[in-house]
Amino acid sequence: MQEWGFLAAALAIGFFGSSHCIGMCGGISGALGMAVPGRETAWVQLGSYQLGRLGSYTLMGALAGALGAAVIPALTPLRLAAGIMLIAMALYVAGIWRGLVWLEKGGSYVWRYLQPLSAKLLPVHSAGQAVALGSLWGWLPCGLVYSALTFALAQGSAGRSAMAMFAFGLGTLPAMLATGAAAVQVRNLVQKPGVRLGFAAAILLFGLWTIWGALGHGGHGGHSGHGTVDATESPQSEEPEHHHH
Repeated sequence: MQEWGFLAAALAIGFFGSSHCIGMCGGISGALGMAVPGRETAWVQLGSYQLGRLGSYTLMGALAGALGAAVIPALTPLRLAAGIMLIAMALYVAGIWRGLVWLEKGGSYVWRYLQPLSAKLLPVHSAGQAVALGSLWGWLPCGLVYSALTFALAQGSAGRSAMAMFAFGLGTLPAMLATGAAAVQVRNLVQKPGVRLGFAAAILLFGLWTIWGALGHGGHGGHSGHGTVDATESPQSEEPEHHHH
């Protein structure tokens, strides 16, 4: 169960942080949902857009995980950084501290090159265009995505990091699929102070849980892929000593 706990955590981070997503990407989702006449066609385009967005998150996770495993093989500092980022995101969602804004400003340099490409895909007339647009909008500067990416990076491999970012993307889907009147209702709901504080508290708990695991508690911080400690402390390693005189 512990082995798959990181996926549940990533899913929950996406779900509880999706109040931020509504402001960042909800507009484009709503526009796609109402872009063409005919409910089925609209849902196909909206689903295609979300598929592209999840694909870009998964790619981000794979790249970050591969880079992290190559550059920082020790997972403890990565997990500490992930916990700190999640706490920062909780304060951001709660409206207490907006320090993550500087990260979004940093990401805006990349978006400067991608934004003109996304503009060329509008208006969307096909599912393929919607997938391409979603894959570009996945790189939109977003503190929540960066927090989740740091969490994914701390998983220690390209595969696990990619899985974590995919799960995070799935968590954001309920809010992102809300269109039209439903989108207004969801937006009004998440703007309520009590709801925002509840979501922030959930993210804060995940941040504290990540730091707790990084410090070696609950078995979470010990998973690094290296078995040298267990091998050297194994009782069998002492048996040859009895044959020497």
